[in-house]
Amino acid sequence: MKLSVYSYDLPDTLIADQPPEVRGASRLLLLKRKSGEMQDAQYADIASFLEPGDLLVLNDTKVIKARLLTRKANGTERELIILEKHGQTDNWHEHKVMYRHSIKVGEQLHIGDAEIIVEQILGDGLAIVKSTHDLLELTERYGSVPLPPYMHRDATPMDVQRYQTIWAKEQGSVAAPTASLNMTDEILDTLRAKGVKIAYLTLHVGLGTFMPIRTDNIEDHHMHQEYFEIPSSTVAAIQQTKSAGKRVVALGTTVTRTLEYAHQQLQETPCDLSGEADIFMYPGYEFKTIDALLTNFHAPKSTVLMLTAAFAGWDNLLSAYEHAVAEKYHFLSYGDSMLIL
Repeated sequence: MKLSVYSYDLPDTLIADQPPEVRGASRLLLLKRKSGEMQDAQYADIASFLEPGDLLVLNDTKVIKARLLTRKANGTERELIILEKHGQTDNWHEHKVMYRHSIKVGEQLHIGDAEIIVEQILGDGLAIVKSTHDLLELTERYGSVPLPPYMHRDATPMDVQRYQTIWAKEQGSVAAPTASLNMTDEILDTLRAKGVKIAYLTLHVGLGTFMPIRTDNIEDHHMHQEYFEIPSSTVAAIQQTKSAGKRVVALGTTVTRTLEYAHQQLQETPCDLSGEADIFMYPGYEFKTIDALLTNFHAPKSTVLMLTAAFAGWDNLLSAYEHAVAEKYHFLSYGDSMLIL
């Protein structure tokens, strides 16, 4: 299980650093995992590949404008990323952050009329800070969208809308469930009209999702935790779908991680579920809840690429990615999508 195996050649020109001009006007690559058969299509055609009675599960987390530019007493700028929410309640006055450049315990940082004091340095660019103001409110007033580093640009007002799903509801993520960024109300209406059911859960996406794996042996990698909630109505919908012999379709790897982590609880009497998911899926993992996956094209050697490879089979997925590169699909967060059945 060597990390080097799960890679492919991704030209920089195919990395989408801007969203499509019109949401939903993206391409879709269909991959059948049993046969390896592929089909080029449009994202708006998703309904033609799903069946009445199938259940599409969406993540309703909302990305916060987590990037704050604070200043030290001498005017030097320090960037903080307010990290994701954990638990049903969270302390937004004392919270974990990621920081850029050096800060010290006891140092005072300022933004607007708020004072933020560095309480503890945790290592690996992480710290605990205490603020005179609610940090969540500060992000809304002064923050910007924490775009993935590979976009090599600062967020614009456009990103506030487009680096967010149309159904985003529960504040707490510092990265978008990107496979959902292409979905529109019109496509959802088409799916409902066909008889596809829609259900929701919440998983607050952390920056750890996109951190590189630093171990050559995949099995030595420790996955970060992300807080999730699954309402009883979604649990019941999954059970009904399975009983009817229909498919549970995960919209994205965030939904997949949540449903696979909570697999055992999903088989019990429906009730509201919550917890901290830290499941790491790579080839060899046997999926227990999802039957299909709608996802984006992921970066080489990433945890989300390995999850997708576990579901599709690495040989199938590598062939699909090589096809997507040859056909000049757009990759990563603002890119095109693939449906794996």
